[in-house]
Amino acid sequence: MRHGKVHRKFNRTAEHRKAMFMNLSQALITHEQIVTTLPKAKDLRPVVEKLVTLARRGDLHARRQAIAELRDVAVVRKLFDVLAPRYKGRPGGYTRIIKAGFRYGDNTAVAVIEFVDRDVDAKGASDRARAEAAEAVAA
Repeated sequence: MRHGKVHRKFNRTAEHRKAMFMNLSQALITHEQIVTTLPKAKDLRPVVEKLVTLARRGDLHARRQAIAELRDVAVVRKLFDVLAPRYKGRPGGYTRIIKAGFRYGDNTAVAVIEFVDRDVDAKGASDRARAEAAEAVAA
């Protein structure tokens, strides 16, 4: 019986699941909108919401906890400096999930998970900055 077991396993080990949600969280914080499968989006939501609540606290201990969770200082910097002030007055519900049909290859349900009141220009901005930096190094 599965009494009290609330999270999906996704046919992965615990370490793989933790790494997967860390990567999805980093992508969502960086781009503020990502497309993934519906079950992954539903399980990602509480992970990201806890990180934003941690960032709203804003102290050094919260920052170190976020770095331990995300393992990327630049993503944590954006979380604390951009997203935390944006959601300072909101008591929760920082993300939304929008169903986006079914994937072509295996017909699985696909969803868009995004931040409420997101910055539309954030999607692809880091990719553009990375490309410009690579061009500057090459030149």
